[in-house]
Formats: sequence, structure tokens, C-alpha cells
Amino acid sequence: MKLLVCISKSPDTTSKITFKEDNTKFDENGVQFIVNPYDEWYALVRALELKEANNGSVTIITVGTAVDDAVIRKALAIGADEAVRINSEPHDAYFTAMQIADYAKTNDFDIVLTGKETINYNGSQVGGMIAEALGTPFVSLASKLDVNGSTATLETEIVGGVEVVEVNTPFVVSCAKGMAEQRIPNMRGIMAARTKPLNVIEPSAIEALTSFESYELPPSKSACKMINPENMEELVDLLHNEAKVI
Repeated sequence: MKLLVCISKSPDTTSKITFKEDNTKFDENGVQFIVNPYDEWYALVRALELKEANNGSVTIITVGTAVDDAVIRKALAIGADEAVRINSEPHDAYFTAMQIADYAKTNDFDIVLTGKETINYNGSQVGGMIAEALGTPFVSLASKLDVNGSTATLETEIVGGVEVVEVNTPFVVSCAKGMAEQRIPNMRGIMAARTKPLNVIEPSAIEALTSFESYELPPSKSACKMINPENMEELVDLLHNEAKVI
């Protein structure tokens, strides 16, 4: 079984976010980057579990530059066999998806796994675009994935219940909470990651469809007002005239 896991880098949630060039670009200076948690905890770990149960290989792929290699090595330390980096900035979701799809087309993967979304853009677009480009089924937001031969059974949460679907390989799936549990890389895995293959390939001639015009930070939180519990009139007045629903 050949498994391809799409990963991306995301700022650590404790990072201070700023912008540059008149708020048209994200300023990466001083930002600590991590593997996007949904890609790591759900997609990658479930792929490793499937490999352990069914034999095969796990390849991770990302669209990025050399500065992303440290993040890629982290994913290799968790247990992936090899990595592919498409040597380009990930200009938008379409550009990223088409680059990955072009690589997948020539390598006959049984399953392509992505996280449900990235924590920095929350677009949830790449998986569906890859599936369309490959001409394969796409299962979105799956919380469970089991494979028996060439048939996979997946569960997705829907309003009021759980939907169970069956699909034959090859297919693409975006992975959500419940798919797997986080794995912490051990020292053996960290040492092994240094020598695992990290293949850098040049991007296909694909144009991005969107561009970022500007960024802005959310409004700062207002100060907390402490109200005397005996003063209900003041509390009611503030709720009517100052409180805002976010």
C-alpha cells in the first residue's frame, strides 16, 4: 500500500503575528513553525497505522522552500519513510493542489491523505482539488478510516449522526478529529529522520488563481469590566449597550 500524506507548515499558536510591506505579506521573521496539526495528528499518524497494519510505504509531500526542511524532518521523525518537497512558495490552494496532483499522477498512490484544513488559513480546499485533478473519489472530514484490500470504509460526522461510506482505492481523504491520536517522535525517530530521503523537485508550470491583497489583525480585546453583583441595573445597561456578540 502506497500512501501519500500532504503536510504544510503553520505558525506555532503562541507566535506573535505581524505583517509587512504595507500589510500585504505575512512576516515570518521570528516565527516558530510547526507541522500543521491536522496534517500531523490525523493524516500522517493514520497513514502510519495503515502502513503498520497492511505493509507498504508512507511518503510526505509539501510545497515549500528550503526553509521548510526542518518542518519536513519533524514529520519524517514521526515515522514517514521519505519526503518530497516541491520547490516553490505555496501561492494559493489551487497552485498547491495541482503541484501535488502532478506528482501523485506518476506515482500510483493508493490513498492521498490531508488534514481537514490548515490552522493558519482554514481553507479546507486542497484535498478536494487534488481529487478532482486525479479523477478519484474524495471523502471530506473523515473521522475513521479502515482498509480491507482495495476497499476502504470511512466514517464522517453529519448533523445528528455518522455517515459510513465505502470507496475503492485510489482516493483522497481529508482527516478530522477521531482519525488518530498524536504521536511524539522519539530519539530513534529523530536520528533516523536525518538520513531519510528528502527529494526536492521543481514545480510544474501552473499559475495561481488568487492573490492576497492585504492582511489585518483582529481588533484588540477590550478590558474586562468588573460589576458589583448587587448592581444589576448597571449590568443590564452594559449588556444592552456595550456587549457585542463575536
